[in-house]
Amino acid sequence: MTAFHYRDGALHAEGVSLTALAETVGTPFYCYASGAIEDAYNAMANALSGLPAMICYALKANGNLAVVRTLAKLGAGADVVSEGELRVALAAGIPADKIVFAGVGKTREEMAAGLRAGILQFNVESVPELEALSEVATSMGLRAPTALRVNPDVDALTHAKISTGRAENKFGIDLGHIQDTVKLALSLPGISLEGLAVHIGSQLTDLTPYGAAFERLSALYRDLHGQGVPLRRLDFGGGLGISYDGETPPDLAAYAALVRKHAAGLPAELVFEPGRFLVGNAGVLIARVLYVKQGAARRFLVLDAAMNDLIRPSMYDAYHAFKPVRAPAAGAVEMPVDIVGPICESADTFAKQRPLPPVEAGDLLAICSTGAYGAVMSSTYNCRRLAPEVLVRGEDHAIVRARPDYAAMLAGSPLPDWLKDGQVQPAKRGVA
Repeated sequence: MTAFHYRDGALHAEGVSLTALAETVGTPFYCYASGAIEDAYNAMANALSGLPAMICYALKANGNLAVVRTLAKLGAGADVVSEGELRVALAAGIPADKIVFAGVGKTREEMAAGLRAGILQFNVESVPELEALSEVATSMGLRAPTALRVNPDVDALTHAKISTGRAENKFGIDLGHIQDTVKLALSLPGISLEGLAVHIGSQLTDLTPYGAAFERLSALYRDLHGQGVPLRRLDFGGGLGISYDGETPPDLAAYAALVRKHAAGLPAELVFEPGRFLVGNAGVLIARVLYVKQGAARRFLVLDAAMNDLIRPSMYDAYHAFKPVRAPAAGAVEMPVDIVGPICESADTFAKQRPLPPVEAGDLLAICSTGAYGAVMSSTYNCRRLAPEVLVRGEDHAIVRARPDYAAMLAGSPLPDWLKDGQVQPAKRGVA
């Protein structure tokens, strides 16, 4: 979180005061630091230098158009999992031939959209999907560039809900069936089999699972290539973790050394799909304390942000650090508080018994490391308006997603004619 620092007693994002932004934009709001995004991308690109590598940013982490454009200008490709993400990637200026379409449940319409755009490859996860993709491509007079996603049965040592490489997970084709799937792919008229892919999970901080997955994938690639299968690309996926609560993120040099070890001698272009690693620590969610409530056994800070704005704590019991936007006084004594939102559910809790310096109603808090899976997973639950998003660069800032007004929200839910005032009501149904 080096992009966020105290200056003159107030937390800043690069050169922009978050206190001033709160007055301008209102709370809650997300703030992203361009410099942090750029630094993370450049660090990974430098670690992989000398390899035939393409870094395809995983839009699922943060699909804001300005964020994606920031990465596109650095040379990033995109990893998308829906037609919507495909459209965002293209609108952000990412060339179609640097876009990978992943996901276990692509529709035929999404397949057609990817084919029309001319994307780099589809990462296919099952035989039925492979057959459907061939049918769609054939109907368009095309062959779909395809990589088969392998499930290597490797435990990513991460949260169960974001682990994707074990045999019991829904993702990928298990190693025992991959040879038959390769034969099928080679026989289908709409498929151009070009690679293998793997992705074992998210928020990995231990490189050991990567080593196991890369070893199995590269061995399979060598075997198939030796059989004459015309493979040209290895997709090593993403999942690199960040520090939320003092974790030590993977060392990029060590990660790159693993890649070099397992890709050595392979005639393959390499694809990487980081998401959280590039944007997670580049964002904060700024919220205002509405009330300080002293309960029978606990002290509560009630914020104007809620689980609809940031669902990770409710969904994953995820940890996020909190920083007062106004710098604490020297020697301030921290006391445990529960930090909660206004929604009428006990799950609307960001932290329990978290030590914080004295905070009063009206104060601002920064919820840290929310650049990934924050705004992109938000909703309008309780008819709450989506939090705006702000991008800063040096001393400049721009609102890159505005807070919708209530009129626009209501206009999105038109009434049927029979419920409008002055319309004839339909006859009641029932027994006379």
